[in-house]
Amino acid sequence: MQIIPVIDLMQGKVVHAKHGFRGQYQPIKSQLTKSNAPLQVVDALLKLYPFDTFYIADIDAILGTGANIDCIEQIAETHPTITLMLDMGISQANARALYMGEKIKAVVGSENIENLQDYRAISYACKSQHILSLDYNQLGAMGIPELHETSHYWPDSVICMSLASVGSEGGVDVQRLEQIIAMNLQRKHPSILYAAGGLRDIEDANLLSKLGIKGVLVATALHNLTMPAMDIARLMAM
Repeated sequence: MQIIPVIDLMQGKVVHAKHGFRGQYQPIKSQLTKSNAPLQVVDALLKLYPFDTFYIADIDAILGTGANIDCIEQIAETHPTITLMLDMGISQANARALYMGEKIKAVVGSENIENLQDYRAISYACKSQHILSLDYNQLGAMGIPELHETSHYWPDSVICMSLASVGSEGGVDVQRLEQIIAMNLQRKHPSILYAAGGLRDIEDANLLSKLGIKGVLVATALHNLTMPAMDIARLMAM
């Protein structure tokens, strides 16, 4: 199973995402580092374990209040061998500009998709190499129903993003994941599935692995050390 650290960026700082209430995010407090500067946080995570992939959410870009391009480029240039899954709130208008190449994979969040035509345009602009994030909040599915009710339009990689569980340490949304797994099995070539939100420790990760989830996005469990290096190495070897 692939463990993927999450970096949430706001106004040039790494913040602690909780429940998807983005306007309330505060600078991260980590047991790995006293800093909330993006490069220092990335370096601290790499000292914990030599991760080869990070998930970066540019919260300002998602909210439409700005962007953290300089921070993202600095991370990419400092660590050129690391793959970045990058969510910048892609919409049809900016999809082509945000597709940045082999080591930076564009994440398309369903919450930003207004219609199927836009999604198809984004998929084309990203050369179909994007990652689809199926987003869910406290009220349920976010975005157009076509992406949530059928796997026909899914790309090769799909994230189940339970925003209500992010930063909660309340456990993973097994019921939602089982629904997505069932839809994925209907595909001729099933997508690689990732889970995000609520993971607490290795027990949750083991449960995801048994379900067939290939990777999990993690922040809180890494920064509070409930997912130590030994457990990460064990999971990565599965």
